[in-house]
Amino acid sequence: MDELLILTLAFAFDLVLGEPPRKLHPVVWMGKLASLVGHIFPRSHPRLAMVYGGFMVFILASAFSVPFIFLSHLPQPAYIVLGIFFLKSTFSLKVLRTGALKVKDCLYQDNLDEARKKTQDLVSRPTSDLDRPHLISATIESTSENINDSFVAPLFYFLMGGIPLSMAYRVVNTLDAMFGYRGEYEYLGKVAARLDDVLNFIPARISALLLVLSAFIGRKDASRACKTMLREHGKTQSPNSGWTMSAAAGALRVRLEKEGYYTLGDGCLPLGEERIDEAVAMVLILSWMWFLLIWGVKLALVS
Repeated sequence: MDELLILTLAFAFDLVLGEPPRKLHPVVWMGKLASLVGHIFPRSHPRLAMVYGGFMVFILASAFSVPFIFLSHLPQPAYIVLGIFFLKSTFSLKVLRTGALKVKDCLYQDNLDEARKKTQDLVSRPTSDLDRPHLISATIESTSENINDSFVAPLFYFLMGGIPLSMAYRVVNTLDAMFGYRGEYEYLGKVAARLDDVLNFIPARISALLLVLSAFIGRKDASRACKTMLREHGKTQSPNSGWTMSAAAGALRVRLEKEGYYTLGDGCLPLGEERIDEAVAMVLILSWMWFLLIWGVKLALVS
């Protein structure tokens, strides 16, 4: 029952308060430690860099997850408070929502320069030259993709192994975001990138199915969402992100595009600012469904 209480209050914490202070945020500390350790890897030896990167994943994941195996021996009130704080740190639903709405507000005010800055906070692609439709597309893509990394996957691993596994997932995901791309850190981040793909394989597909269901509940085009997802999920470089993005494109009946990389959906409707609201509404419905499902399964397991 402690885990049910922790899950409920962590979810409420996120909806009402959002993120903990940066100085106390475990994910910020993950990033700082990863940055410190990651800057001393053997740059001239790719194989050694891969081994070093794998060792970094193991050490940091252990450092942020193993202590919770022992924290369960603390007095119950202390364990619950710490559990709420650390589980909440593994997901960020409110940040996902407010980030998208900030872009929409800037677009409504015709402040494209500020909208480009806000969009840059959401995506890795350059945004300085993006026009209005591509800013909207990038925001919807980010919202639909990150509902998995930011919410579904952490709670999936909480269900599978409690807070320790949820924290381990967040470490891997953070290291992939920091180092899992081509360039200077390509070999250092290979293990984290591949492991992130593996860990997100099931959650990403759950997220896509929930997005189709949320489209039905929210009176969007659930049939088109399902068809587009099945047809176009493989267009993205990531084996996972295309599932939710293509489902969102179908549900909203729009075309999402990252120029030079992929297009998703058939573009029946124009990409207006209201599409961001619709995408946010769908992921909020998804998040409530997923929370209630995890809560129900946890309850069944302890009954």
